[in-house]
Amino acid sequence: MRRALTALFLLALTGAALAADKEGKPGTNVDMPYLMAPMTNADGKLGGYAYISSRLTATSDTFALAVRNKLAFIQDAFVRDVNGAGVGKAGDGSAVDQPALEARLLADARRVMGAGAVASIALVQVQIAPLHPTQTPALNTPPPPPDSPAKPAQTAKSGG
Repeated sequence: MRRALTALFLLALTGAALAADKEGKPGTNVDMPYLMAPMTNADGKLGGYAYISSRLTATSDTFALAVRNKLAFIQDAFVRDVNGAGVGKAGDGSAVDQPALEARLLADARRVMGAGAVASIALVQVQIAPLHPTQTPALNTPPPPPDSPAKPAQTAKSGG
């Protein structure tokens, strides 16, 4: 029983260490403003938007301050990137190609900050909102136009 508990404890410590490596040391993470990326369908028409939140990890806390100082320039590069090239998976206009987008945004951040300042980027949340969600049916059917041959139903008059 003790061996099982010890193994479970070591496994939990290993998982926490791996999560800490992905997030970076304290003081090196910079949360980026939300990014709104257009999603196009197979015909190239706008089908909706992907709302993306991301986090940059700088190589040190000093570089994290530099990233915060140039946040507007990095965000501008991100906006230009997602509006210039699609973010959707090939053949699927309703899903974001996250690994490819991470690579592109990381390259943008490194181009703005210079070599050695940005270690990684993580897409924290990706939410897709369709442009025209399915519509609910109308409660009342509108009457036909006046020049239509169909006539609206007449209500019976009470004789009183």
